[in-house]
Amino acid sequence: MTTRYGIIGCGMMGQEHLRNIALLPDTEVAAIFEPDPGMRTRAAALAPAAVFCDSLETLLSVPGLDCLLVASPNFRHVEQLETIARMRPLPVLVEKPLFTQTADLDRLAAALDAYPAPVWVAMEYRYMPPIAAFLDTAAAATGGIRMLTIREHRFPFLDKVAAWNRFNRQSGGTFVEKCCHFFDLMRLALGSEPVRIMASGGQDVNHLDERVGDEVPDILDNGYVIVDFENGTRAMLELCMFAEGARYQEEVAAVGPAGKIEAFVPGPGRFWPAELGHPPVPQLVVSPRHPKGPELREIPVDPALLEAGDHNGSTFYQHQKFLELVRGSRSTPEVSLQDGRMAVLMGLAAQISIAEKRVVELSDLMPGASRAA
Repeated sequence: MTTRYGIIGCGMMGQEHLRNIALLPDTEVAAIFEPDPGMRTRAAALAPAAVFCDSLETLLSVPGLDCLLVASPNFRHVEQLETIARMRPLPVLVEKPLFTQTADLDRLAAALDAYPAPVWVAMEYRYMPPIAAFLDTAAAATGGIRMLTIREHRFPFLDKVAAWNRFNRQSGGTFVEKCCHFFDLMRLALGSEPVRIMASGGQDVNHLDERVGDEVPDILDNGYVIVDFENGTRAMLELCMFAEGARYQEEVAAVGPAGKIEAFVPGPGRFWPAELGHPPVPQLVVSPRHPKGPELREIPVDPALLEAGDHNGSTFYQHQKFLELVRGSRSTPEVSLQDGRMAVLMGLAAQISIAEKRVVELSDLMPGASRAA
């Protein structure tokens, strides 16, 4: 039986979802809500059988839908999830970040805590083949992770509809919009909850000469974040968004008493200069302390999946697992609402730490705490 998707938002990321859904057997994009004419045209070329709706409410009235994908701009997620919960609570895959400000927490709880269908938060980086191999191997390779370092050296934010991703108030800020993936990986790899965050960052290179109406973009383009966890482990994120010349876009390293493990992930192949030949292949390197001698393993990704998106095949693998949930062969989402909440709260804590030049306790941002932030 064919699984029929309703798609909410078909900008750049939504179109990546369309390309990957098309690769999955027994799936169909039945309805799309995308208000931007240019994005609608592109989406129609990728999903020619889909009905285009002029509102979310109209989409939710389309008969025969089995699940929904929310891939709209960040600041629309909460209001759209509220509408879905009220009108037609189908299984949902909602793009990260789940929300953009602490004021959204109560609204999310009211809409989703009693939601009768599964909600899966899209955290594509978990499903990149080199990162998945890293997660599967890290405990054995390290003897138990004590330190985790994530480095992303990449290209600046791409152009989005109405430049919504240029402003903290709409995106949640760089360390929410871009980095909630990495905070999710920290919690997953370390098996613990964050306690406090200290960060330093700035907007030093990108978007300084841009104007959107009368406004200058205020998103950060670089920074460091240090996180202490309940189990005594610690993690660090290093972000630079003016380093697209790097061979690898993401480098993840974990160290423990038995050794070190590293994953190296290239950026989107479409950005790799053709004159340099084939893009780099993802790698996993295991470096035991005894006996010394690093072992390098290449983790190639199916070229068809690389062609379908910018995330090393992860969008395809994520949809595979989400469809298991929709079709009943999986009982719970692999990325839960709590995972989505914590990843955003860690990003917001980093944004606050940078703005106020102080350490931020995660407990201060939790539901029930004073949330002046």
